[in-house]
Amino acid sequence: MAHILVVEDDARIAKILELFLRRDGHTVVTVADGTAALARFEQEHPDLVILDLMLPGTHGRDVCRALRLRHATPILMLTALDDERDIVEGLDLGADDYVTKPFKPNELLARVRALLRRASGPPVRELVYGDIRIDREARTVFVDDEPVTLRPREFDLLLALVSQAGRVISRQRLLQQVWRDHEIDEASRTLDVHVNRLRQKLQKSRVRIESIRGIGYRLALSES
Repeated sequence: MAHILVVEDDARIAKILELFLRRDGHTVVTVADGTAALARFEQEHPDLVILDLMLPGTHGRDVCRALRLRHATPILMLTALDDERDIVEGLDLGADDYVTKPFKPNELLARVRALLRRASGPPVRELVYGDIRIDREARTVFVDDEPVTLRPREFDLLLALVSQAGRVISRQRLLQQVWRDHEIDEASRTLDVHVNRLRQKLQKSRVRIESIRGIGYRLALSES
């Protein structure tokens, strides 16, 4: 059971969220605006926050930024906007996942459970996506159980993409995750060069790295 803060200005949606979360065994506190969300967070210290992006007063993006600066609490972004730029911006500000409205309650609950597991448990040693298997500790990669030799940056880049497989990751976020303390301009070709090298080394895989123009990259499975 977790204690969850729901930040949603639509009373009907807030009631639906509260109903399904309580049925799933969680305790729930709801607020309708960003200013109240920040104050209530400090009072309640929730295990997870479900945050609507479009809020009256303090915008959901500002709430997300403020929370992430001070806390590591999982944030599930809830938005009616199905625009990749808005979603990517929210994730870059620190949201851990997102659900777009209208949503299926069971899908939302599954994402809530996944975020709670991720927050409470040790990191998973192996990640698998399609025919790619990554061993975090040994820093090894396999395609159809055949080893693939990657350079350190290539490994970190693939790990970042597989960790968010199927979702767009912005150039800025990839540069921050892979190059960490090294300041590299977002317009630099460094990232693109490493992506191209990675594509060449994964040619035998069914997994492909898609370029999302003006935003970043996404990992997807080939239909063939």
